[in-house]
Amino acid sequence: MNNEQIRDIVLWLSEQGLKGLDEPELFAGFCEQCRAAGLNLARALGLIDTLHPEFEGRAFQWNDESEITPEVIQYGSTTTGDALLNWQNSIFYHMLCDRTAERRIRLSADEGTKYNILDKLKDEGHTDCVSMIHHFTDQGRVGEMDCFYSYWTTRSEDGFSDDDIAALRILLPTLALAVKTGSCVRIIGTLADVYLGADAGQRVVKGSIARGSAERIETVMWFSDLRGYTRISDTAAPDEIIPLLNDYSGTVITAVQDHGGSVLKLIGDGVLAIFNAEDPAVACANAIGAERQLRRMLVELNARRQEAGKPVTDVYLGLHIGEVFYGNIGSQTRLDFTVVGPAVNEVSRISSMCRSVERHMIMSSDFVEACPPAERAHAVSLGRFALRGIAKAKELFTWDPELPVS
Repeated sequence: MNNEQIRDIVLWLSEQGLKGLDEPELFAGFCEQCRAAGLNLARALGLIDTLHPEFEGRAFQWNDESEITPEVIQYGSTTTGDALLNWQNSIFYHMLCDRTAERRIRLSADEGTKYNILDKLKDEGHTDCVSMIHHFTDQGRVGEMDCFYSYWTTRSEDGFSDDDIAALRILLPTLALAVKTGSCVRIIGTLADVYLGADAGQRVVKGSIARGSAERIETVMWFSDLRGYTRISDTAAPDEIIPLLNDYSGTVITAVQDHGGSVLKLIGDGVLAIFNAEDPAVACANAIGAERQLRRMLVELNARRQEAGKPVTDVYLGLHIGEVFYGNIGSQTRLDFTVVGPAVNEVSRISSMCRSVERHMIMSSDFVEACPPAERAHAVSLGRFALRGIAKAKELFTWDPELPVS
């Protein structure tokens, strides 16, 4: 690989990084560019940590003999169990412990290595492996994403030449920067989705951040909270409260998101969510589907918790449809992307009526009227009620008690 080819690959990396090419495609494209320039790569792995509630990081694997490339692996926590042992047996772990940024192992010359993956590569005919770690500074790290790990192998009889390794040393910092840039963009989207909800998060990432920028929408509103939460929090051990909230909030959120809803707020034991659709009947049907899934999931959750000797409870739910303002509310330095308006207050008050009338779920008359006819037929009136802070009495509905949970 000559200097002109190296320059062209650096330029390609810069252009693709600026375009926002996904990290796996970027990594695979880099490998193909290197092979086209004469670097006889056989296998390559890139690995970078991320900031995600479920995954610790992502790995990208390229293989010159595989039709499925690049392979993307999302890995969980490596702090316990087999995952920790696998990490401690990796070449990258030992390089970090030895404070080494580069390590070369000639697989054809060694009888065996202490790294399981390298023994496997040797058995597959790989002759040389170069591993590198490119560290970020404290100012450049995001959470545990503090470096880019990679290894590169060849099946050439003589292994990598000195020029090959010199080329990798020049090229890999630019690759690391491009992968890091793509990972940071992904992290921004993840954090926005996790902390704001999928719809609100996407709007914020796309630029809806000006205070007061809000649109009037008609939406289905869901407000739920836990039955007897105050009593449980007063009587349960302090270290049981967070797991309880995680169990029940997680169940609610899963049901909402599985049916296209967007969770906007977690307020103690309460969950505020919305369901948007061009056809209000579709939005109502989605909310109903989420409620029915929630009831099935609660049966399983309560059985597990009861068997473990943990406190159990139920979810009270209010459903309403109406016009709200959806957008940024707050100060110049602290904003919340949420819904506001009288309809939001109403759904909260409707949910609170569940305790008074001893029903798991209550719907407004507006919601019932917007439902598909088949669902509307199963709704029964509870009567008219004066809701706190609402000027006019509202007729409220629930499901026919004889309706089986589907």
